Amino acid sequence: MFGLSRVRGSSRILGKPALAPGGSGLKQLNKKGTSSSGGSNATSRLYFALILLLLTLTPRADSSWWYIGALGARVICDNIPGLVNKQRQLCQKHPDIMQSIGEGAKEWIRECQHQFRHHRWNCSTLERDHTVFGRVMLRSSQEAAFVYAISSAGVVYAITRACSQGELKSCSCDPHKRGRVRDERGDYDWGGCSDNVNYGIKFAKAFVDAKEKKVKDARALMNLHNNRCGRSAVKRFMKLECKCHGVSGSCTLRTCWLAMSDFRKTGDFLWKKYSGAIQVTMNQDGTGFTVANKNFRKPTKNDLVYFENSPDYCLMDKAAGSLGTAGRVCSKTSRGMDGCDVMCCGRGYDTTRVTRITKCECKFQWCCSVKCKDCEETVDVHTCKASKRAEWVDQT
Repeated sequence: MFGLSRVRGSSRILGKPALAPGGSGLKQLNKKGTSSSGGSNATSRLYFALILLLLTLTPRADSSWWYIGALGARVICDNIPGLVNKQRQLCQKHPDIMQSIGEGAKEWIRECQHQFRHHRWNCSTLERDHTVFGRVMLRSSQEAAFVYAISSAGVVYAITRACSQGELKSCSCDPHKRGRVRDERGDYDWGGCSDNVNYGIKFAKAFVDAKEKKVKDARALMNLHNNRCGRSAVKRFMKLECKCHGVSGSCTLRTCWLAMSDFRKTGDFLWKKYSGAIQVTMNQDGTGFTVANKNFRKPTKNDLVYFENSPDYCLMDKAAGSLGTAGRVCSKTSRGMDGCDVMCCGRGYDTTRVTRITKCECKFQWCCSVKCKDCEETVDVHTCKASKRAEWVDQT
């Protein structure tokens, strides 16, 4: 039977004991500046016992290709931790595509943060952390399902856009959109530059799924399913754009092409799928899913799936990867997730009166500008109180 979650990678020794000047090994200096061989042996045993304890008890979150977004223009395949051989090979072969993926990573992370802006977990990233999201992704939760889906969609979107803009050597506009076609409005000719979304999907599948296909466990199957949902979501919102030709815009002849919609539509769609995500378990032969609750319908290929319930994200919890909600801005009047009662988890909130400068009384000036006045606005800002107990809960 497959497990419900996994921790890849291993712990690393982050520091070394100070060495005595001119010496080797673990010889320590006592307070008087002289060598203490007896203390050295005891210190050595204590040090290695501590390292063994860390290696045994400290799981490390998985490094990810998501970190390409942090590297930006400095993308060097050997500098990206956690890539499997196939990903590294694709990276070395297509450095221009990696650059697009890096730019796309920033975009899908912003979209994730937009969708979760009113929630306790707000798709927060960790600076200079190779895992980008920290331990929160170790749990096979709804949040993890959404992140894998939106990240996979982001890769498709970034590559497809770069193809159409002529930034990549390996692809261009969709070569299959040629000739004359008919729709409910009549005949039209394929022209312009149709977005080559099929190339984006093909490359995203090869690159993003490569790591999951190396591991045969339940979490890998969950990630593969949600990755596929993200990729198909981009294609779902392809739209037909046309240019009319004829006397006085009569549109007797049309030239059309397929274009991707704004990425926000993909984000909104996946957010709905997140809200209706289906909790599942592995089937007996480990090849698919069954619903955890028999009262719910079986997931389709377009549904997000997850295994584990989410933590409440109320307190800063190192084991769960939760940053807590202390200091988060909330709405005093809202009854939703952004309301102070829900956001602050019953801890209460502080109110601060602040003065903001806003643009007001804007008028259009002929021709062609808009002039506004600077107005002062005094508002109350409500922020969640911290817990009375220690805020950082280390359960490792």
